[in-house]
Parts: sequence; structure tokens; C-alpha cells
Amino acid sequence: MQTAHFWYQFDLRRSKIGLITLFLTFLTLSSTNAQGLFGLTSTSGSDDKLLSYGFFLAGHTSTYRLKYADRFVQTPNTAGQNVRAIFPKYTPGFSLGFIGMLRFHDQMQLLFTPKIGFYEFRTEVQYFSNDLVPDIPNPDEPVSPAVNVNTLISESTMIELPLLLKYRSQRFNNTRMYFIGGASYMFRTKTQDEANLEDLVTVGQDYTIELGMGFEVYFRYFKFAPEIRFSHGLNNLYQPENTIPEIRDAISSIKRKSVTIYLNFQ
Repeated sequence: MQTAHFWYQFDLRRSKIGLITLFLTFLTLSSTNAQGLFGLTSTSGSDDKLLSYGFFLAGHTSTYRLKYADRFVQTPNTAGQNVRAIFPKYTPGFSLGFIGMLRFHDQMQLLFTPKIGFYEFRTEVQYFSNDLVPDIPNPDEPVSPAVNVNTLISESTMIELPLLLKYRSQRFNNTRMYFIGGASYMFRTKTQDEANLEDLVTVGQDYTIELGMGFEVYFRYFKFAPEIRFSHGLNNLYQPENTIPEIRDAISSIKRKSVTIYLNFQ
């Protein structure tokens, strides 16, 4: 097993850290200017309606949660003998959709937010390559085999159907904070036969748990609600029978996860 260096781990998560930092900066600036730029009293009355609607645009960074097979991590390695490691990478994408809201109470809503998402999943496979060992000036230093890297790319267009419960704070001037959570069903638009042509093959349907937070800003005729949400897939998507042979037995499980920033207009 290789050592997990701090800076390498930071590089793996820089897209996720960047999204969170951007959201927190926007939250701070918006709260500071709530009485200035956003200091308009909404007269739309959307908070009093039983049913209300909206739409959103969103940017996300997503990756696979990959679990190695036991045979791959054991010594001696009896699966993927030329494979050194497999690293899923965070990759950006975007989505858009509609919002339907059912009001239970001033502070409680049920949301149905169908959307279409455009995803790209990148997986870096490192291979040992003994014939590419570099020259080492000091003969007493141990020789480590060089590594070849192959990046596997899978592009997917997903239809997602989240059902979410939203709890809001009481309105303070022209803002409200809220927490949101629920579950989603998602499916891929391309067929399984098309997916089977890729190097790392996954199935096209999944269920996810969604958790997030945001705040509502009231304008005169609409509300603007930036939000950050975390999504974790529940199903094992891995399909080893159609995956390329060199990594087929090295993986036991693949699940999706993503971090998304939503710009909601209601």
C-alpha cells in the first residue's frame, strides 16, 4: 500500500475545497449586503402559497467512491498484479432543473426538483513498469519501479428526481437560512450496451442521499437562494464482467458522490 502524502491528498480534493470556499465567500458577502443590495421587501407572497414553483442552475464536482477488492490489497497480490493504485478524481460538471414546492408550514416545505445533469467521471490507474526504472546516481538507494498512468473517462447525462424536505428559519429582514435533505433516484440516458464499451463499466441507475444548506434572499418579485448540497450514492454501480481485464478483479465496489452549488430562483 502506498503512503498517502498530504499535498497529494490536497490536490485530489482541490475542486471540492474550491466549491465550498466559493459558497462560503458568497454567503458572507450576501449577508453583509442584505440591507443594501438585497434590502428590498418582497411583495410576491410566495411564502403564503400552498404550491409554488421555480428553477435552478447548478455546478458540481463529482467522483467515484472506490473500494479495492481484498485480493488486490493482500500480499501477494492475486488481482491486477501490474496495477499499483486506482485513484478516482473530482471532475466538474453542471445541471439545471425545476422546483416544485408544497408548503406544510411557514418553516417547512416539501420539494420536488427534477433535473438533468451532465457528469464526467475520471479514474487514474497507475501501473508498475519495471522496464522504465530511472537512473539513480547513488547505487545504495533502493530502486523503485517507475509508474505508467492511464486515465479512464466516463461521460454521463443523468436524469435525477430528488424529493427533499426543507426546514427554514424565521425570516430576518430579507433573508432566511435553511437546511435541506432527502433522497433522489437517478438514471443514465445512454443504454447499458453503450456503457459496456467503456474501460470502467458501471450500471445506469442509482439512489442517493442528499443533504445541504443555503439561504433565501428576498427581492421584490422573486427569491434567490444559493445552496450547497452533498450527494452520496447508495448502490454498488460496478459491473466487473465488462471492465477491462487488468483492473477487473482489483475493484469490489464503486459508488458516486458529489458536491453541488445550486442557484435557485423562486
